[in-house]
Amino acid sequence: MAGFEAICAPPRRVDDPSQCDFYHSMRIPGVGEVEGQWDLRPGVAAYLGGIPLRDRRVLDLGAADGFLSFHMEDEGAEVVSYDLSEDFRWDVVPYARRPRPAGRRHREGEWLATEDGYRAGIGRLNNAYWFCHRALGSEAKLVHGDVYSVPEEIGHVDVSVFGALLLHTRDPFAALASAARLTREAVVVTEPRDRLSPPAVLSGLTRRLPRRVHKPAMRFLPDWRTGRYPDGWWRLSPDVVVAFLGVLGFERAAVTFHGQLHRGRRRRMFTVVGHRTAG
Repeated sequence: MAGFEAICAPPRRVDDPSQCDFYHSMRIPGVGEVEGQWDLRPGVAAYLGGIPLRDRRVLDLGAADGFLSFHMEDEGAEVVSYDLSEDFRWDVVPYARRPRPAGRRHREGEWLATEDGYRAGIGRLNNAYWFCHRALGSEAKLVHGDVYSVPEEIGHVDVSVFGALLLHTRDPFAALASAARLTREAVVVTEPRDRLSPPAVLSGLTRRLPRRVHKPAMRFLPDWRTGRYPDGWWRLSPDVVVAFLGVLGFERAAVTFHGQLHRGRRRRMFTVVGHRTAG
């Protein structure tokens, strides 16, 4: 694993939580509760599709502050966290004309608009990861890079996890393919659910209906008239994720529906667990 060790980010000493941005709510030893946009703790097992983690080597893509990485480590996994650093670019929607942002939904993406804002925002997320890493006594490794170029040096993993990441990618299939080529057992994809997805109560029924009822679908989010979604590209249906994974050799897939807490309100989500059957 010499090649792997060479690409791991050196631990960063961060002692002050005010230098961090926490994307997830969590309890940190010595600090107590920190509040993020998402509180996945009540539903984290559903968020991860109920997949067994003990003694698995797991790649956590888009790790952010590391909440899922550290949870999976607690469940017995060996975790490789993967995320951007200040040296890599987010997939920002390249609006030719950027209307003046208005409202919270717009302001949340404003840090991506300038180079200084971007570097500061990513740096504070990286700080949060290392702050939690040290406080929790984690042994997870962090590798920096973009989601389209997951390095071969990471080696094989048993499970890859995409936690609400594909909606932020210009090319979600390429992102999946980059990690899938290293993945032996399963890929877990969790995404927000909207009108492309059948209600949870109908999910079992729709699987038995003709394919025309639930064709794979993607909804393009950016709106050039308003400048909305500067950091979001797609709403994906569960079926398009299943289709992507099938092409990549993960032909046996399970779809589940659940809710997660986002800013104190329940947000509808779905998770697809694709199991490798080919390739």
